[in-house]
Amino acid sequence: MQRTVLALMAHPDDAEMLCAGTLIRLKREHGWEVHIATMTAGDCGSAELGPEEIARIRRGEGAAAAAVIGAHYHCLEERDLLVDYTPAALHKTVELLCAVRPQIILTHTPGDYHLDHDMTSLLARAAAFAAPIPNFMHGQRQHPPLDRIPHLYYCDPVEGKDAFGQPVPVGFCIDISSVIDTKAEMLQQHHSQRQWLIKHHGMDDFADEMRKHSGRRGHECGVAYAEGYRQHRGHSFPQDNLLGAILGELKPA
Repeated sequence: MQRTVLALMAHPDDAEMLCAGTLIRLKREHGWEVHIATMTAGDCGSAELGPEEIARIRRGEGAAAAAVIGAHYHCLEERDLLVDYTPAALHKTVELLCAVRPQIILTHTPGDYHLDHDMTSLLARAAAFAAPIPNFMHGQRQHPPLDRIPHLYYCDPVEGKDAFGQPVPVGFCIDISSVIDTKAEMLQQHHSQRQWLIKHHGMDDFADEMRKHSGRRGHECGVAYAEGYRQHRGHSFPQDNLLGAILGELKPA
């Protein structure tokens, strides 16, 4: 059986910032199929271009970043700043899971600084639970239900901080030292975002920021670069750490 990982994120470039190193290792070292999905096409990500034009560009950048490692890109076509936990959005997310059939889902941490991230996290959690239920969306599905609830992991947020600026503790880390350059190459496919991040976030080089944070997490774990995760282990979700078992679970000091 083909093993599949899905990174379900809010915007193009989120996966490349937060979890691309893990995706690269799963594909290169273990032959996993990789899917990167975004809830939106990033239609608010420009101060110069209109929403449809920048969305077209950012979909292309998302696909180009995925292509660096032979991954698949999907967009669920919600709108920037309007991602919400609605029946329509949940239906889309469940359909994606049933089409892709992942064993592992990576998504945003709850309580992230951006509400689109927070809502995406809720949708990923709900969809992981709902996708194996035959009566959910009964008669509306194009794909059969999943066999079981996938392993669900929350990525370390940008700067490792929550919406209140407080540190978000990680449960474990994955060593990405061997693939940090490829992770940066994926991130650099998002050419349209540099000027936007300078203007809105005050961030001059997001690839440099990515390396800095990955380096901080790596230092905590005794390696050069790492990505941090927490696993969703609520009732009925898988309890074993599949991701850590495959790639090696590192505990921060």
